[in-house]
Amino acid sequence: MNIHEHQAKDLLKEFGVAVPTGIAVYNASEINEKVKLLNMNQFVVKAQIHAGGRGKAGGIKIVNNKDDLLREANNMFGKKIITHQTGPEGKIVKRIYIEEVSEIKKEFYLACLVDRASSKIAFISSTEGGVDIEKVAKEKPNKIITTKLDSIDVISNDDFNKIIKVFNLNQKQKEQAKQIVQSIFSLFIKKDASLIEINPLIVKKSDDLCCLDAKINFDDNALFKHPEILKLRDLNEENPIEIEASKHNLSYIKLDGSIGCMVNGAGLAMSTLDIIKLYGKEPANFLDVGGGASKEKVSAAFKIILLDKNVKGILVNIFGGILRCDELAKGLVEAAKEVKLQVPLVVRLSGTNFEKGKKILNESNLKILSANDLDEAAKKIVEAVN
Repeated sequence: MNIHEHQAKDLLKEFGVAVPTGIAVYNASEINEKVKLLNMNQFVVKAQIHAGGRGKAGGIKIVNNKDDLLREANNMFGKKIITHQTGPEGKIVKRIYIEEVSEIKKEFYLACLVDRASSKIAFISSTEGGVDIEKVAKEKPNKIITTKLDSIDVISNDDFNKIIKVFNLNQKQKEQAKQIVQSIFSLFIKKDASLIEINPLIVKKSDDLCCLDAKINFDDNALFKHPEILKLRDLNEENPIEIEASKHNLSYIKLDGSIGCMVNGAGLAMSTLDIIKLYGKEPANFLDVGGGASKEKVSAAFKIILLDKNVKGILVNIFGGILRCDELAKGLVEAAKEVKLQVPLVVRLSGTNFEKGKKILNESNLKILSANDLDEAAKKIVEAVN
């Protein structure tokens, strides 16, 4: 789960990290009253959307007085922001953040994340702050330092020094940097975050360190432990189909292709996406119904796939274990009849009760193409869509 910049900064501040003074505004009618609370000479108006690259897209404006602030803030509401992360459809600004202007002496990059390759928590630090870290990784990989921690309880002095060495700080700044790193680490562990990114971490003209921008993502599987984090969820920033899938505890991610996929098991799902691409088409989604899905859950998953208007065909690839193939077949038939299925459907069943499942599909009087293995299934759905 992602949260907004202003929410991330509130959390960082709660854990003792220095951030600029700012105030969130949730609709245009609040602006006049909230501006009265600000005692600043210059302001930054920031669109609050779940995407990077806001500045280049006109989502961050610096103003010099309250009259200009009111004008820019009003203009920001309802504005469509299109960045490399939003896609061409962009995102509509429904809240803004007004912040004091910081005088910047230096900019750094600092992030804490889960390194899946080593199953460790890692810190990434770079002197190339304020720009896309992906671009830095591609063009200047030597500018990125990764420090993988051996413990989830403490950060050793050696690791502290490795993380901040690249910043070339004076003694006072080193102490501030260590406190920031420790606070980020504590927040990461206590709130079950999956990413905390500070870009940029700045040295101000006063020589103090400050987190100028912040992004925090959380592990969805741990949200049940953190109702205070779940309250920060902004459904306006999420794909409506993914929201609907979450109501049924389905692992669904919308993609840009035309072939909808329903699979049980993440590994099998990834293989299914790969083979669709192998035969020249793009998958429309990742959808794992899980090993123990019920007939009702399968039916809901099928309907959710069809909410995507880009879907021109559906491939169901199920290896029956706990999820019996006959139960899956019943759910598919019910859902297909209810939605009056108009697109090609290819089903590959294997495992528990797969013969019963095939019989149910064959006797349904629906136009369902059967396949004996994944390769055949991928070929059939691609041919049907073409």
